[in-house]
Amino acid sequence: MVFFVLLILIYGFTIFGNLLIITVVSYSESLQTPMYFFLVALSISDLMLTTTIVPNTLYIILNKQQVMYFINCLIQYYFFGVSECSECLHLTVMSYDRYLAICSPLRYATLMEPGFCRKLVFLSWLLSLSVVLMEVLSICMLKFCGFNIIDHFFCDLFPLLELSCSDTSMVQTEIILLSIPVLVLPFAFIIITYIFIISSILNIPTITGRQKAFSTCSSHLTVVSLFYGTLFSSYVLPTRGKSVNVSKILPLLYTVMTPLINPMIYSLRNEELRRGVGVHMLWQTLCIKNLAKMSSSTPID
Repeated sequence: MVFFVLLILIYGFTIFGNLLIITVVSYSESLQTPMYFFLVALSISDLMLTTTIVPNTLYIILNKQQVMYFINCLIQYYFFGVSECSECLHLTVMSYDRYLAICSPLRYATLMEPGFCRKLVFLSWLLSLSVVLMEVLSICMLKFCGFNIIDHFFCDLFPLLELSCSDTSMVQTEIILLSIPVLVLPFAFIIITYIFIISSILNIPTITGRQKAFSTCSSHLTVVSLFYGTLFSSYVLPTRGKSVNVSKILPLLYTVMTPLINPMIYSLRNEELRRGVGVHMLWQTLCIKNLAKMSSSTPID
């Protein structure tokens, strides 16, 4: 019950934090820039990720176990995979945005025009939906027999493959190849962009200018480190030597904690977003007070 209460609190704060960012960016004229547009896309991926996992996990905790149809398990894995891949691609697009803002500031407004930003987000979602669909179709070709029991909080990739009584080597190879355009290449692109960003920041003559330039990408760099750190520790590092509990807890870090921490990082480290949240809260308070005055001053016949 302690874990249930903790998880439902985390889920509530995650929903509130990401919805707050989406609302503030959507209604604030000062935040209508490419960086915040991509931040909204990232918040949508976080909402999709945590909503795919947490409600079902809460039900499992209350009922000790849950029976799920195989098709429902594949549907959960599909939306989980899409949200993970889209988050990787959105972080990649945000790193390209920061690269242009710091390394090519004079061409930034021309290159990152609204139509191009929308195309980048659309292609990120399209690639994520297509790649994960091919993975799910490959898993559907496997044979499953015996007691299909997953000792996990959700239908993750490796627990699903372990249930199969057929050879999964071809499917694993295919999934590794499919992960290259949505995981490996984006991560390599982020590293390359930050090499250029750091070199450009070091060439700024004043310390104040360096600090100001680094502050514009520090939030994104923190989120990237957190996301890829937990992701690689779950899927890339060898599983030998890991206990069953550790193998289950690590995926919870990037499926539950990362969507919670992302809006906190951007809110705490970004002055413009903090100001936008304050203005939005003030506007909501004034609206409530005006409604209260209007209702109290309305004569009753």
